[in-house]
Amino acid sequence: MNKVTLQALGLAGLIAASGSLYADEQFDDRFYLAPFGTFVKPGGDRDLKEGWGAGLGIGRAINEYFNVEVRGFWQGFDGHHGGRADLTGGGVDLQYYFMRDTFSPYAVLGVGGMNTSAGGRSAASVFGEAGLGAAYELADHFQLRADVRYRYNYEGNGGVWPHEDDFHDLVVNAGFVIPLGDKPTSNAVEPVAAAPQAECSTRDSDNDGVSDCDDKCPNTLKGAKVDDTGCPIRIELKGVNFHYNSADLTPSSMAILDDVATQLSAYPVKKDIEVQGHTSSEGSSAYNLKLSVKRSQSVASYLKRKGVSNTLHAKGYGEDYPVADNSTEAGRAKNRRVELVWIGD
Repeated sequence: MNKVTLQALGLAGLIAASGSLYADEQFDDRFYLAPFGTFVKPGGDRDLKEGWGAGLGIGRAINEYFNVEVRGFWQGFDGHHGGRADLTGGGVDLQYYFMRDTFSPYAVLGVGGMNTSAGGRSAASVFGEAGLGAAYELADHFQLRADVRYRYNYEGNGGVWPHEDDFHDLVVNAGFVIPLGDKPTSNAVEPVAAAPQAECSTRDSDNDGVSDCDDKCPNTLKGAKVDDTGCPIRIELKGVNFHYNSADLTPSSMAILDDVATQLSAYPVKKDIEVQGHTSSEGSSAYNLKLSVKRSQSVASYLKRKGVSNTLHAKGYGEDYPVADNSTEAGRAKNRRVELVWIGD
């Protein structure tokens, strides 16, 4: 297959002499407190029942993907045959957020140290953790959060437990996050006030063919087909390339899609969007269909990671809907395309 060329997306009327009217959307970089409760299923030959505990984290986002958090905790266990064990310690977490939205899933790695007290003995140890979790934002100053982790704990020969020096535990944390301070906002310019009826009937500020009086979706995306109310129906993306014979976006394409995501995030129309992939007729029909699916998924996933809040549905159509003659290179180039189609309310 030849390298597929896609078309860049923009907003008509959004570029002024001083530059874009919209700044990049800001991620939430406030410091936060994160109290949590813990359930632990201990591993190893420690003769302990499942335990419970609590802790507190203090953290902050360092960019749109990563949070760093310092945590302290206590965990307590009863023995199957009497006795008790207590773990106290702290560590540092690095959280990677797959996306930041109302629901924000993440992966986490943590390292730290703790003290174990049991049977009149006490010993220090180190641990490492890895797991998956998610946060759910209920308000600007309150989120629910939970994760499940595997914990490796190494005590060495001088530890509390005589028969083992390392342990493997299952740790479940659940709690909430309290951001400190006001939530950052993007620097979007306030929309221009509507012109008087007599004037707006002769104006089409976004050049979509619908007068400002009747336009329910001002600042229409440049090149988009619209309905009779000026709201977008379909637009072809151009200027975005994949690596040859794959669904991997090139670095220059990612830069273009960064701007696409910014414009879509600022645009008020939040209907569902179908991301449609199309190919030329070179290669087998089955291969073209599979490739178009992967490429539409690649574009949809990238836009979602960059903060687009519309629900995106990736769908490939292969070579079934050509818009030009596949017998010429110029026609095949037109048929290799990705389109955004607004499909929901």
